[in-house]
Amino acid sequence: MNKHLAPFVPRPFKSPETLPGSLTANVAASLLGSVGDVAMVLDPSGIILDVAIAEPELIARGFEELVGQHFFETLTVESQDKVVAMLADAANGTPARWRQVNHRIGGGDVPVRYLIVALGQEGRLIAIGRDMRSAAVMQQRLLQSQQSLERDYIRLRQAEARYRLLFDMAAEPVLIVDAGTRRIREANPAACRMFGLKENAAGDQQISSLVDPQDRDTFMAHLGAAEATDSVAPLMLRLRNGQGSAQFSARLFRQARTALLLVRVMTGVEPEGHEHDRALRDVVERMPDAFVVADRDLTILTANSAFVEMAEMSSIERVRGAKLGQWLGRPGIDLDLIVGQLREHDVVRNVAAVLITATGTQEEIEVSAVVAPTDGGDCYGFSIRNVGRRLRAIPVIDQQLPRSVEQLTELVGRMSLKEIVRESTDLIERLCIEAALSYTSDNRASAAEILGVSRQSLYSKLHRHGLGNLVGDANE
Repeated sequence: MNKHLAPFVPRPFKSPETLPGSLTANVAASLLGSVGDVAMVLDPSGIILDVAIAEPELIARGFEELVGQHFFETLTVESQDKVVAMLADAANGTPARWRQVNHRIGGGDVPVRYLIVALGQEGRLIAIGRDMRSAAVMQQRLLQSQQSLERDYIRLRQAEARYRLLFDMAAEPVLIVDAGTRRIREANPAACRMFGLKENAAGDQQISSLVDPQDRDTFMAHLGAAEATDSVAPLMLRLRNGQGSAQFSARLFRQARTALLLVRVMTGVEPEGHEHDRALRDVVERMPDAFVVADRDLTILTANSAFVEMAEMSSIERVRGAKLGQWLGRPGIDLDLIVGQLREHDVVRNVAAVLITATGTQEEIEVSAVVAPTDGGDCYGFSIRNVGRRLRAIPVIDQQLPRSVEQLTELVGRMSLKEIVRESTDLIERLCIEAALSYTSDNRASAAEILGVSRQSLYSKLHRHGLGNLVGDANE
């Protein structure tokens, strides 16, 4: 049976006539004035006859000036009904109870918690009050903290909903595994379909049961390595029941002080019967020349160890996802020229360029590139060779000019300004064409692209300045 609890009733003294004895007026006044932060003596109509203040800050707020005013009129509108009820209860002898009101005083509101009791002399009342400003500040802070927690909770719920939707809609099988027990904690629908798991019963299985028994020890070693470092390469394993092979990749993360493993399963990575594909990848990885694969936006998809070493980066993870232009070529020249030739001819061979390392040093390199179509679109393969040690000395361009600067200035007075400017323009144009041809090893198509002119315009200028093989140009 449920025990009924009676409501709490204040318990007064049993012998108020004899205990605590007769109190003098001074003792009674001192006692009433020290019970709270402020005490007010009221007449039966509610006029404040006297005020005793124990809290110094209430004196500064002007509580001493309340003598002679009606207690009702010193309060805010929402507090007046409370005081009317308290005064009525005190006059009727109803047991008093504490109630909080707000004084409209000192240019603001002052919250005070009052207890009003009858004095028994001439119908007077005593209002004992406690300053609640500090409690109000704490309540405000508590309310702000609660609102902040609610906002954070809403943001977390929204983030959880987004990631849960991404987890469930991912076409790639993904498993959440307890790092301690190696049991599956969660599996997305793609993983359940692939391994025949029940979404509600996925946590009852060991992750090792998904692969062939002969590969389980290797799989457990791979998971252990993933707990120790983040740079563990994916592992190709055979699935259970002869379902083929898949590539497993694991990454450690922590949630609520629990170590978990995020295991991704990628199928169709390496078809069976193509042993030479793995050998080819191993050869490319061990090549002394750098090799880079990038998408059409020149974002690096993968690279071999030679490129990581040449770029002076710490690991391949720091290279993947970065722009190739961060290291290869001078801005706006080398890489733009190579990509332009790739898009036009699908292949580029032995283009001289520079590679800027992570420390800012420049290495003379030679680049060959090719366009490779894939299911996700075209990508670019770059072969990079360091030729700084065998680079021939750059041929010195013949700087013998048809006219020197002094000779041009001596023409002032002998020729018009228009003719002098034309002479200077021809001089600068010829120097730029010679520099472009020297830089591109007499590749006129590349020189025209660097200069920003068409090939026919470049050929015309070559004829006009007497540069190059005029017979060959005529045949073109």
